[in-house]
Amino acid sequence: MVEVARLVIALEAPDVAEEVMQFLDRTGRARVVGTAQDPSQLADAVRQLEPDAVVAAPTLAPTRGTLNGTALLAVDTTQSVGALRRAIRAGASGFYLWPAEREELASAAARIAPTAELADGDGAPVIAVYAPRGGVGGTFVATHLAAAFAKRDLRCVLIDLDRQFADVSAAIGVSSELDVRTIADLMPLGDEIGGHHVEEVLWEHPAGFSALLAPFELLPSRRSGETYRAAIAAARRTCDRIVLDVPRTIDEVSTAGLESADRVLVVLGLDVLSFRDAKRAIQATGLEERVDFVVNRAGRSEIAPRDVERVFGRPALAVIPPDRSVPSARDRGRLVPLRGRVGRALERLARRLEEAP
Repeated sequence: MVEVARLVIALEAPDVAEEVMQFLDRTGRARVVGTAQDPSQLADAVRQLEPDAVVAAPTLAPTRGTLNGTALLAVDTTQSVGALRRAIRAGASGFYLWPAEREELASAAARIAPTAELADGDGAPVIAVYAPRGGVGGTFVATHLAAAFAKRDLRCVLIDLDRQFADVSAAIGVSSELDVRTIADLMPLGDEIGGHHVEEVLWEHPAGFSALLAPFELLPSRRSGETYRAAIAAARRTCDRIVLDVPRTIDEVSTAGLESADRVLVVLGLDVLSFRDAKRAIQATGLEERVDFVVNRAGRSEIAPRDVERVFGRPALAVIPPDRSVPSARDRGRLVPLRGRVGRALERLARRLEEAP
């Protein structure tokens, strides 16, 4: 569920109170749970409803002792020295003119929304799909795994960590000419990213999953890792599964994704270089305890899927066969329908991941 601030409105003018209530409700970042027209009603509302914040006129602002830790946002239609003094004495965390500063009021209410820390293991499981060797189909597995989760009636968010090439956008048919929101829209929020912020920038795929897209222009490296880490943590509170498409390059963003993941699916091709690169990447990132293996395009080769266990000490979690329709679908920005041998392999993978502790 998206976190929103629970508010009590206490304004003397009924028409202004109605405007404020409707505006804050429409933003999706706050929910008005009660109203009051005098200090006595407001004190009762705070005691009974325990809101996250009170939006009140300075003349109705309660004393600090009656707020019980609830934040106070002072609102008035005019600004005067007396009103400012009353707001300060009441302990208001902000003073806003209505309607000129309504956006600032909405932003302040959103920051007050509860953002309780998740304990280990709480929230949606995060599954990183990582292909240490380019060209083995990491993005293919990530996008189709998200579709397979959605087909199982799970709310899945797919997050593209490739801030250089944004391969997920191409793979699911998002044109660079479209005016879409991306992770870049979350950068100004720093570490204050909440679930509702992530919801506002998601792109909805017809297959039923949502995607947090990488920018079409290169995202500055400064604080990119922090933004992705905060976005992943916030998204965990809004969905059932998160799939990360992790690029081959190990940088601050891919490290943030791998460290945030509960499980890491390493995608392999049946060739010596793929196995070698996977071993080196696992050793370099310390993924041994959380890693599973997916063999993609498992055709005839001197190396067989059973060699995964011999080399890495555990069998492949999934073996996806080759499919002639994949290149054509990829070039058109389409997903392969989840039917046939490829689709069944991906659905089995989703089921195993869903059933895993």
